[in-house]
Amino acid sequence: MEEELKAKVLLVDDETDFLATLAERLEARGLKVNTAASGEDAVKKVDGQNFDLIILDLAMPGIDGLETLKLIKAKQPDTEIVMLSGQGSIKTSMEAMRLGAEDFIEKPVDIAELMTKISEAKSKRLLLMQSKSIKEIEKILHAKGW
Repeated sequence: MEEELKAKVLLVDDETDFLATLAERLEARGLKVNTAASGEDAVKKVDGQNFDLIILDLAMPGIDGLETLKLIKAKQPDTEIVMLSGQGSIKTSMEAMRLGAEDFIEKPVDIAELMTKISEAKSKRLLLMQSKSIKEIEKILHAKGW
């Protein structure tokens, strides 16, 4: 039996049926899932909340996935983001990676591949948080002269 992955994920997609189905499939695997049906909603949800991974659709009305990626990275540069697309191009993928996306997944989503990406993102985030904590402790100790 595979170990339950406890992670907090934000799914962002304007296709509400797809969003609900994917959220249900991830929750059935023990994940805490929040959803957003637009880039604007996703940017609001990122304020004051931390996610282990954001899965962000590329093509959305209003602010698209690339613009949403930029806005989220401006607020929380360490956020792990995987782009999701039904019609991705190499040029778009490269632009998303340049803007800070960790990876790119094509629709239809392979749930096993997505779970692997979520696990990798959570591990990377934990390492980053540990590194920041160590640096903060060293800074405090140095300031105290210990």
